Amino acid sequence: MSQVPVITVDGPSGAGKGTISHMLADRLGWHLLDSGALYRVVGQACLIEGVSWADEPGVTAIARHLDVSFTTAPSGEILVAYKGQDVSRAIRNEQAGRGASTVAAIPSVRQALLARQREYLQAPGLVADGRDMGTVVFPAAPLKFFLTASAEERAARRHKQLIAKGESVSLARLLRDIKERDARDSSRAVSPLVPAEDAIVVDSTATPIPDVFEQVMLVVSEKGLI
Repeated sequence: MSQVPVITVDGPSGAGKGTISHMLADRLGWHLLDSGALYRVVGQACLIEGVSWADEPGVTAIARHLDVSFTTAPSGEILVAYKGQDVSRAIRNEQAGRGASTVAAIPSVRQALLARQREYLQAPGLVADGRDMGTVVFPAAPLKFFLTASAEERAARRHKQLIAKGESVSLARLLRDIKERDARDSSRAVSPLVPAEDAIVVDSTATPIPDVFEQVMLVVSEKGLI
């Protein structure tokens, strides 16, 4: 693997890893890999192309030839396009989350996206956000975090986000979906959602994200990565 430094941030949906990863990348001036977005685009591409998430050969073909691009808007928002079509909003809804988790359980899909994820490792450094960044994609990373929080707290956070967007959604349904996705992600045969043996586990259930970030930055500083 490259000598370019990488920090991995893994964990379940809603634990705050995306926010922490963005804050880390901004503070360090490093590149950011949102690996979950790649799986979400694969799931969305299946919907666009009329391929069932259960069709392993069809999903794998899409993953191998995924025509995806990421650009940054003047506002700082990350824009995602599939075959030139803006899917930034579409890949962030609950259906997209279920699709991402479903296609991510297919070993050939994970293998198809592995090399593409590693291509993000460029100077001056990379913050990699996902579920198997520290265990599979960048196992030699000098610093690995695993963010977690209770399913109830993660459902409450997601419910608040969706309500703020004007979407009507059941908290009970969100909690059920999160528990189902946790089970699916942690029990899959390939690259299950588990902390790397050398990962630092951070529970954000009762800790505000700014405080979690300061904890993380303290470790980054102690490791001499700043």
